[in-house]
Amino acid sequence: MLIESGLITRGSGSLGGMTLSHNRSGMYLRSRVTPVNPATAPQTVVRNAFSVLSTAWQGVLTKLQRDAWTTYAANVPVTDKLGRPLTLTGQQMYIRCNTPRLQVGLPRVDDGPIVFSHDSFTLVTVAAFDASEQITLTFDNTDDWANEDDAALLLYSGRQQALSINFFKGPYQFAGKVDGDSVTPPTSPAPMTSPFALDVGNAVFTRLFTSRADGRLSPVQFDGPLTIG
Repeated sequence: MLIESGLITRGSGSLGGMTLSHNRSGMYLRSRVTPVNPATAPQTVVRNAFSVLSTAWQGVLTKLQRDAWTTYAANVPVTDKLGRPLTLTGQQMYIRCNTPRLQVGLPRVDDGPIVFSHDSFTLVTVAAFDASEQITLTFDNTDDWANEDDAALLLYSGRQQALSINFFKGPYQFAGKVDGDSVTPPTSPAPMTSPFALDVGNAVFTRLFTSRADGRLSPVQFDGPLTIG
């Protein structure tokens, strides 16, 4: 049920048996649902990454390294679900920046970034094809991430949807990455195998972001619905 309120202009979360959320059409209420826990392989990878990083923060990083992450977090707020700036703790930022790196096989970054900004990259063109079950990325290989070792462009995609679906909340699953290289930058376009089936006449939603060698993440580029060709 969509709602319009003079008291609540933005909202997200649960109260009692109801959950307040929002999409491009506005705020809405729905019954609160307790999600199941299927413990899939991708979920297990992310949970293990959280555990490794939490342990590293407490027992591996020096005080100087923890302070550097705290300083970076204080200077580089992220955006919350309501579009507002949110300042994370140093530990939260360390885990946020390193979780996708561990998930995709990039080395962990323990030294906090000294450049106080999110990364940025040129808009990527995304196309999906059913014949090869591939999602192809056309990118600018002169971007900083593409010319840096231990940096990468990361692609996540969701299950295919009907063309009538215009909004997709997730879940997204890791589909592949394009690694940066300080000597020979990657070649564009780059095909990646979709983690889910792709059928002509349906659509797919994707999300892209970069991870730099110093751990900085870029804002997410969302694409969809992409017609599967």
